[in-house]
Amino acid sequence: MSLSVSGKTAIVTGAANGIGLAIARHLLDKGARVMCADVDEARLEAEVGEEARAEGAVRLFAGDLTQKLTIANLLSATVDAFDRVDILVNASRRFAPSDPLNPEADGVEVMWQQNLMTALRMSQMAARRMIQAAERAGDEEGAPLGCIVNLSSLAAGTTQPGLLGYSIAMAAVEQMTRSLAVELAPKGIRVNAISFASVMSASLQGALRENPDWHDRLAAGTPLGRIAGPDELAETVQYLASDAARFVTGQVIRVDGGRGLCDRVAAPAY
Repeated sequence: MSLSVSGKTAIVTGAANGIGLAIARHLLDKGARVMCADVDEARLEAEVGEEARAEGAVRLFAGDLTQKLTIANLLSATVDAFDRVDILVNASRRFAPSDPLNPEADGVEVMWQQNLMTALRMSQMAARRMIQAAERAGDEEGAPLGCIVNLSSLAAGTTQPGLLGYSIAMAAVEQMTRSLAVELAPKGIRVNAISFASVMSASLQGALRENPDWHDRLAAGTPLGRIAGPDELAETVQYLASDAARFVTGQVIRVDGGRGLCDRVAAPAY
């Protein structure tokens, strides 16, 4: 089995910072060609703009991926730059509290739109591109065409006050992963998810700046006793995108230091 992703083309959403950026850089370091996509154009430009202008193995795309036209343009830009799409990593997420007793608030709808519907539309439209490329190449039906990796959270199975919308959206992302895996398996496309916690995401970094005492609480609530760097999650993405996982689909892999196994200490939902 090979963990190589060299020569493959990946789209990574949410690639301007945190976990998305770590995944994009890790895939680049391993020889993949990467389209980095994010709504934050300034941050994207600061992180990968110079490399993108060199027109090597990385490009950037800025836009609101809650819009179908923006997704279509992203896929077209990727194919124009690199000829095909082999890997999609839906790393774009939004974390925000929601009021369970306020039917006028839109927190649940925002979480649903940003965390579920964007990933679903990206997956559907990327899968179509993968299938079209295979048809042009004359590949046999069922031959390996590509893979999709979604990011979820421990909040999909456990929740805390204020996380109604986020928890619902994460649970839906995991069921979407299983459903798409079944639908796309005959086409040769694998779909998996990574459920993570106690990993240093951009949202966790921001939360720790405002609540520095959370660091010790998170570490204490994690059996392995620490908060992981985003590169540790990126390595799991590489595995799922490689031929080493060629018989793995419809799975939700936990990268959480054991957080999901117990509830040692009440810890923030990151």
